[in-house]
Amino acid sequence: MKKKGLALFLCVLMVAVLFTGCKPATGGGAAAGGDVIKVGAVFPMTGDIATFGASSKNAVELVVADINAKGGIGGKKVQVIYEDDQNTPAVAANAIQKLISNDKVCAVIGSVSSKDSIAMGPIATQNKIPMISSTSTNPKVTLEGGEYVFRACFIDPFQGSVMAKFAMENLKAKTAAVLYDNGNDYSKGLAEFFKASFEKSGGQIVGFESYNTGDQDFNAQLTKIKPSNPEVILLADYYNTVGLIAKQARAQGITSTFLGGDGWDSADLYKVGGDAIDGGYFSNHYSADDTSPMVVEFRKQYEAKYNGTPDALAALAYDAAKIMFAAIEKAGSTDGAKIKDALKATDADFVSGHVSFDENRNPIKGAVVMKVAKEKYEFAAKVNP
Repeated sequence: MKKKGLALFLCVLMVAVLFTGCKPATGGGAAAGGDVIKVGAVFPMTGDIATFGASSKNAVELVVADINAKGGIGGKKVQVIYEDDQNTPAVAANAIQKLISNDKVCAVIGSVSSKDSIAMGPIATQNKIPMISSTSTNPKVTLEGGEYVFRACFIDPFQGSVMAKFAMENLKAKTAAVLYDNGNDYSKGLAEFFKASFEKSGGQIVGFESYNTGDQDFNAQLTKIKPSNPEVILLADYYNTVGLIAKQARAQGITSTFLGGDGWDSADLYKVGGDAIDGGYFSNHYSADDTSPMVVEFRKQYEAKYNGTPDALAALAYDAAKIMFAAIEKAGSTDGAKIKDALKATDADFVSGHVSFDENRNPIKGAVVMKVAKEKYEFAAKVNP
């Protein structure tokens, strides 16, 4: 009897040890271990849009500090593990895979660029890890990413239509030209949606020119556009490239008003483009001059910690983090499926506006149009869905 009892005890002990050592392959459950909830964040901390990554990380850190100061979520502290995607899709894909497989995060915030989020999305869904991009506006992010992929920003069809409508109604423009990066999903998508909306409203596209990622000389494309003398030119790219194009356009004597999207929103836009970009307009997600209490408080906290005015990238990263952590709290779990369901039920006010999600997990929200006035961005108009 003693031998049988000992054998039974040892058997039970081995089974207990085996199950204790097991970790779930998907769903993020392993991230709940101990007193920490692990969440990943993928941003471009280096590379050609590093300023976007810096402001995004700053904003997420504000949210984390606030949550932990109040005792965390369910008594557990929040830890965000950051990865640099260098604004390169392959690096972004590796980054989210590392966060899921090695760091055992239960959710991911990011990335900034559409091309990087498009690379990350299917990996998140395959592993049943909820992901929310702060600023990736191309429709493919959620459509191709799958049911676990969300975003905190409006999408390019809306952004393109906003600028087309602004050009025709506010600027009274009837002719437009477009320059875009053929290798960048964000740039190409914004260009195509602007063109479709402008033409649908009765406007004429007199030039639709592309270039390759990394190009520095745009004189050939501008030479083709110049004879048609468009009233407006959409520069559908990020601040660093936009500044170069604007300078070369003005050097050729082109006087058109420049238009753009949220990729313009960087303090470095004017540093690169100088007076050439002055008087241009771009669509954005929020205005730092908004007097709503939520925006005022966010700006106050950001400026106190970082000694600078938060851009739209910061506002959207702040909102993305708020949305994700609220979903984790509502789910009462780090299980991926439960967090996903809680995300879908989001219906609340945030810094960039009221957010609820449509059937493709895109937020239903408005946009603002900003004017470049020397080194400042002034509110020009607001456009609702």
